[in-house]
Amino acid sequence: MAVDRLLPTDEARDLIALTRDVADKALAPIADAHEKAETYPDGVFATLGAAGLLSLPYPEEWGGGAQPYEVYLQVLEELAARWAAVAVAVSVHSLACHPLTAFGTDEQKQRWLPDMLGGSTVGAYSLSEPQAGSDAAALACKATPSADGRGYVINGSKAWITHGGIADFYNLFARTGEGSKGISCFLVPKGTEGLSFGKPEEKMGLHAVPTTAAHYDNAAIDADRRIGTEGQGLQIAFSALDSGRLGIAAVAVGIAQAALDDAVTYAQERTTFGRKIIDHQGLGFLLADMAAAVDSARATYLDAARRRDAGLPYSRNASVAKLVATDAAMKVTTDAVQVFGGYGYTRDFRVERLMREAKITQIFEGTNQIQRLVISRSLTTGA
Repeated sequence: MAVDRLLPTDEARDLIALTRDVADKALAPIADAHEKAETYPDGVFATLGAAGLLSLPYPEEWGGGAQPYEVYLQVLEELAARWAAVAVAVSVHSLACHPLTAFGTDEQKQRWLPDMLGGSTVGAYSLSEPQAGSDAAALACKATPSADGRGYVINGSKAWITHGGIADFYNLFARTGEGSKGISCFLVPKGTEGLSFGKPEEKMGLHAVPTTAAHYDNAAIDADRRIGTEGQGLQIAFSALDSGRLGIAAVAVGIAQAALDDAVTYAQERTTFGRKIIDHQGLGFLLADMAAAVDSARATYLDAARRRDAGLPYSRNASVAKLVATDAAMKVTTDAVQVFGGYGYTRDFRVERLMREAKITQIFEGTNQIQRLVISRSLTTGA
């Protein structure tokens, strides 16, 4: 069922229509097969890039779509309703383009941004480490000035990299000094000598796009690969976190919407005691609660996005959206499995996959416990 969206412009309506068309033709028909086989969908991201769907929230002067976040997130939701793994990777790519766009020099932007935003290169984000997930100030991976003074030599490991080993570039956050002000940001190209990747994690869901660790063993990069000044890394990383959380909120709503749609369709087709099961009050009310949860979660992330677009503070709103949307996705997908009964527990229907995919949305881009911490602190600071 197509979501009835309140969009700001005719261009936005056309963009949503394009997204649905591309997603229905290029994503939906192959998603289940790739997820079950755990195979990477070669060519999918090139297709999305050619349609202009990998650069929507960025300026036109560098090849972006210049779309407000309100619209970009709804595109992301539409993608997630067909294939969550791809939507997550699109969100991560957008996150990976942020440091260069916001903190890079004009020379750096001219050199790299057109390919990044044009879809010919896909990015990944390397912030977390095995011992430092939500605690970004505890990073241990080091970038040491090279002996000739022309670059850096990187040593250490990174964890939980979406598109690890496949992405064309990696936003790396590494230590160049002491304390929280000793982190710097780098743009590392794939194929860098000394950069290697672990085997893909054996995840509960999102099987088609790999998540890996990265290992840097005396990996040398040029000085112009540093984004921003030395010590500015955490500022750069944190400046993108709220936007990233909104991306995951939109993905979660897409997953939940797909589960709701499947559950409603099944409930209209399945009969018991001579009636469609949707006509039984107990199940009809369950579906109503699922619909209310999806609509509420969507409204929450759109409120945060509109605040972002208006230049207003939205950090707390982003945490609320991420918390509400991802908890809703977990509840809605679990209830969708219940609607299907025993069949919902099999791989014959995608609600089983959607339930597994919903779980990770409560964990990455800051666990929901971290979101509660952010929200609770805002209550006393007023931020």
